[in-house]
Amino acid sequence: MVEDIKKDAKTRMDKTIDATVRELTAVRTGKASIHILDTVKVEAYGTVMPLNQVASATSPEPRLLVVSAFDKNTVGDIIKGIQKADLGLNPIAEGQTIRIPIPPLNEERRKELVKHCKNIAEEGRIAIRNIRRDANEHIKKAQKNKEISEDQEADALDEIQEATDKHIKTIDELLEKKEKDVMEV
Repeated sequence: MVEDIKKDAKTRMDKTIDATVRELTAVRTGKASIHILDTVKVEAYGTVMPLNQVASATSPEPRLLVVSAFDKNTVGDIIKGIQKADLGLNPIAEGQTIRIPIPPLNEERRKELVKHCKNIAEEGRIAIRNIRRDANEHIKKAQKNKEISEDQEADALDEIQEATDKHIKTIDELLEKKEKDVMEV
């Protein structure tokens, strides 16, 4: 019973970390990374789909992304999708290939991106604290219903708190690393 609650909480916390990593990876830094295109949605063939289903992306140079459309008829749709994603990028079509120069970030834009990263991290921390609260409620309810002893309750609450602290520390480290990447000129 208690083990299931702890295991569930840790699994959900790990998923929160994964989601935070994905969101932080999609935030643009001064360097070209194909992950900044992860949020791009393309309207093609009458449906909206992720960019990686209609094209492949590479980063041949530090300040350049190259997107190769699988079908030359979708090039215009891909360009529209990249522009709609509001990444501050200006794609240039060259046949079936789309070149995306990555402009250097100015100081103001860097600060905006850091603020955005801090919001992403805070959402992750809030989600982890909510998971802790849910797990603690289940444990306290089990103790109240005499399914576990007070000692088991105390131990379980301590373990949940340790897991919470560990996961929040991970988010803080991810944020610190991303901030450094964004502010790097």
